[in-house]
Amino acid sequence: MAKIYTSYTDIVADIHDHATLLVGGFGLVGIPENLIIALRDKGIKNLTIVSNNCGVDDWGLGLLLKEKQIKKMVSSYVGENKEFERQFLSGELEVELTPQGTLAERIRAGGAGIPAFYTPAGVGTPIAEGRETRDFNGKEYLLEHAITGDFALIKAWKADKMGNLVFRKTAQNFNPMMAAAGKITIVEVEEIVETGELAPDQIHTPSVYVQRVILAPSFEKRIERRTVRS
Repeated sequence: MAKIYTSYTDIVADIHDHATLLVGGFGLVGIPENLIIALRDKGIKNLTIVSNNCGVDDWGLGLLLKEKQIKKMVSSYVGENKEFERQFLSGELEVELTPQGTLAERIRAGGAGIPAFYTPAGVGTPIAEGRETRDFNGKEYLLEHAITGDFALIKAWKADKMGNLVFRKTAQNFNPMMAAAGKITIVEVEEIVETGELAPDQIHTPSVYVQRVILAPSFEKRIERRTVRS
């Protein structure tokens, strides 16, 4: 059964320097924005962050990047963050770029207890240089290792008091697979309901994967790039 917290300070209290964190979200959609702020305020350093991208300059993981709390990023997309570009080009930030589908499968495999797998993605590109490949049925495949984290930081729509989770729309991106791949999974939600109120066939992440839940005071749900008709 997950433990329900009321304090962001308490829920991240044991996240430490040099930890590996899986952080859900795609762009700014479905990011655990209040948990990220709590980590910024905690001031821990030398983090390895696994996330599809690194937020934008003034929001999401960009807040940790600005304070130079991230040592290494494992991600697939970095195009919206100028500070990310600056730190990478200056050698301040280590970056492991991974094709997006491969990143998702590495995390899913980690949660499923699968140590590694072969994929055709990246074969014949700089991603594959110096890496193990193998031929299957006349086609070359690249060996990729699974990813797990010391902690997973997740944003969900609803949780019940046992920690069963429901995600809303595109917030299902990386959140469910990361919830399974974290040794300790910490979730912030928009609503907590009584156990039994969530229909069993609508639960996306069972409570067995969730250790901590907190009800968020609010979510800004920012938009990365707003476009309108002329």
